[in-house]
Parts: sequence; structure tokens; C-alpha cells
Amino acid sequence: MKCVNLAVLLVFLQNAIALNTANTMLQNAPFANVTGSLNDNGVCQCSVYLPDTMFPVQKVEMLEITAQVLSEKFERELAKVSQYTKAIEMYEQKIQNLTIKVEHMESTSVSYTELDFQLLKLEINEMERLVTQLKSTLVGSNVIVEQLYVEIKNLTLMVNDLESLDKNNILSIRREIVALQNRLKECEKHRNQTTTPSYFPPGSCGHGGIVNISQPYVVQLNWRGFSFKYGSWGRDYSLRTPQKDLYWVAPLNTDGRLLEFYRLHNSYDDLLLLKNARELKIQYGEGSGTTVYNNFMYYNIYNSRDMGKLDLNTNTLAVRKTLPNAAYGNRFSYAGVGWQDMDFAVDESGLWVIYSTEDSTGNIMISKLNETTLDVLHTWNTRQYKPSISNAFIICGVLYATRPVNTRKEEIFYTYDTNTKQEGKISIIMDKMLETIQSINYNPSDQVLYVYNDGYLVKHNLIFQPVLH
Repeated sequence: MKCVNLAVLLVFLQNAIALNTANTMLQNAPFANVTGSLNDNGVCQCSVYLPDTMFPVQKVEMLEITAQVLSEKFERELAKVSQYTKAIEMYEQKIQNLTIKVEHMESTSVSYTELDFQLLKLEINEMERLVTQLKSTLVGSNVIVEQLYVEIKNLTLMVNDLESLDKNNILSIRREIVALQNRLKECEKHRNQTTTPSYFPPGSCGHGGIVNISQPYVVQLNWRGFSFKYGSWGRDYSLRTPQKDLYWVAPLNTDGRLLEFYRLHNSYDDLLLLKNARELKIQYGEGSGTTVYNNFMYYNIYNSRDMGKLDLNTNTLAVRKTLPNAAYGNRFSYAGVGWQDMDFAVDESGLWVIYSTEDSTGNIMISKLNETTLDVLHTWNTRQYKPSISNAFIICGVLYATRPVNTRKEEIFYTYDTNTKQEGKISIIMDKMLETIQSINYNPSDQVLYVYNDGYLVKHNLIFQPVLH
């Protein structure tokens, strides 16, 4: 504004000089020092000298030049201010956008990635550089620029805090989610491929464990009727006479505790037709944890921590042995299934018992038994709470535990490998006919699960995967 006023003053001074010069020449002509001469054409030429004491013409010319320089400098600075004004408006808009982004990142925990932080940092650093440059070109203090600079610094601190907090939480979770999504895509890819399941001969442990399970095949209702919901059944795994079939069915009494009667069938056809059955009585077993191995039945003797070995040829108790420290009396039975404190199992290597003790605080314990004497050969402690699972079985020294998903589905979710002492998590869904599974017995000779499901005899075929290298 000052430069504009100076330019107006300069114009006014120029007009005044011209007018004053003319008047002076007219009024003071007699006193002027005038010299003249004639040129070749006879024209008179003269020059007039105005002394400095009359008017400071040279100073006015210097003033005019200075005013012109100031005017040009003013125009340049005015153009810069116009540019800075536009830049400040742009930076204010960017800061508002960045503020919205940061607030969104604060309010949502998994909607951003490490790249978001890097992009934010780049934008903030660029604005900080430009505002610093703007500050250096302005003389004196500018409130708007200073406020911009402070806001950009605050944004930088806020993003750094968010990133440092996130490094231990959100980003790691997102990386795990991405890894799981990739694994899921791989599983979907393999599932959609039609491949023939690998074959592993009966009794072989050259596989990598269960990978899938068939739909349930209902054989029949147990011979005692629908009211006898608890019990167990299966096929004898006999190394001595592998060509001979022996199917057994052992429903408990209606109290769901007492094992009193059982039946033997010499063939699968006899079982289906309910013919040629031998119905026998014992004194007394407890719970649904019974199994048959090499023509002997193994069970928990009623109201004790004793194990019983029953000779099926003579229906006599051949061995009675206490399982050391085993809990009994329905202390740590399976979820939804009472009185199964001991669960006997058979796999390719022999006889096992699954149980808990007070010292294990209810967690599953696995003991390998000498089938002849019922002595404990070795014991493994797990970290899986026995009353939290619905049932269990053993294949090739690996314990598999199940849990209910709903009234029509069960999940094989937990493993414990006694060969490596390693626990694992899997998810294999097993369909079921009715709500509660009372017992599961695995037979290595046909690789089938024999399931007692609310009084019904059900079979599941197993599919094994190759060993993963």
C-alpha cells in the first residue's frame, strides 16, 4: 500500500515540475542566462540553464528511479504473498484430511496397515518442509504460518504414537490374519481338487494322521432298546486270529452307569440280523469306556479305580489291577457323559487307558498298558482338561479328542502325540445322528471308528493324509 501511495506522489511531483518550469521561464526570462547561435540554415539555437537553487530536478529523478524499483519489488512480493495464501489454504485442507485419517485410525483397530503409516508420514514431512520454507521467506512473525507449523508437528507426534502402539498389536494381528487367509485359500484350492485319498494298509502307521472322516453309517439300534442310551460297541482287534470277526455290544443299564450285560457276534451279518448272538452277564462294570482286544474285554470295575480284564471265551475275570491314583466315582468324566472316568482304547501298538487324577487337576493322562498284566508301562500328562471334551480315541499313539459343535455335529479338535509329546489343534467335523456321543472305539484292522450315539450303533470310515515333510 505504501508503494502505491509513493507512485501517486511521484506522478504528482512530475506534473508539478513541468508546470513550475514553464512558469519560471516566462516570469524570469530577463534574468536567465541565455546564450545562442545560428546554425548553417540560419536557425537560432539556444540553451537555458536553470540553477539547482531554483528546483532539485536531479533529486526528483533519483526519487523516481527509486520509486520504480520499489514498485517492481512490491509487485514481486505481492505475487509471492498470493502464492503463499493459496499454499496455506491447500495445507489447511490437507491437515483437515490428515486429521480425519488419524481420528479414523484411532477409532478403528484393524482397518489400516503399515503402508498407511508410511503414506501419512510422507504427506506430513512434505508439508513440514514447505511450511518451513514459507517461514524462512517471510520477514517477521506470521500467526497463520506458525499455527500451521504447530499443527503439523502435533500430527507427526500423533502418528508416531499410533505406529509405536500398533507395532505390538494390530499390525502383528493383521499379519496373522493375512497368513491364515492364505492358508485358507490353499485349503480351498486343495479341497476343490478331485484327488484319490491315499491308501494305507490296515495296521500301518505310515500316514500323517486323520485328514477327514466319512458320513455316519447307522448299523442299528442296540438290542436292549432306545432307553439304553449309554454304552459302547466295536470289533475285536485280534493279532492272534486276524481273519476272525468278533463284534461286541455293551449297553449300560438305564442309569447310565452299570455295565451288566453284553453280546458277542461272530460276524457282521449276525450283528445286522441279530442272530447267533451270545448274551453274557458280568459282575460288574462301570461306564462306557469298555473295549475289546485279543478276545479280552477291558473295563472299569464298578465303584473303584480298578481295571478288569475279562476272558470272552469263559466270561471270567482274568486280571484285576488298580490304576494308580486314578480318579473315579464320576470325578472327571467326559462332558455330557457320566461315569466314564476310565476310557480304554486300542491302536496299532496295543492297549491304552485314558483317565485323570487329582494331581493332574482333571487334565487328561494317557497310560500304555501291558495287555497281559495290566501294569502301566508309561504315562503321558497333557494340558487338556478331560471334562471339557466329549470323547477320545487313540490312533498310532496319537490321542484325538472331540467336542460338540451343535446337536448334529462333533469336532475332532485336539491331538496329543505320545511319540513326540507334542500337543496340536485340528478341526475335523464329524456328523452325528443324535445329540450325544457316549463312546468311540477305533479298530486298526479296518480303520473304522465305532461310535455309540444315544443307543445307536454307528460307523465312520477314516481318511488319512500322507506324512508331511
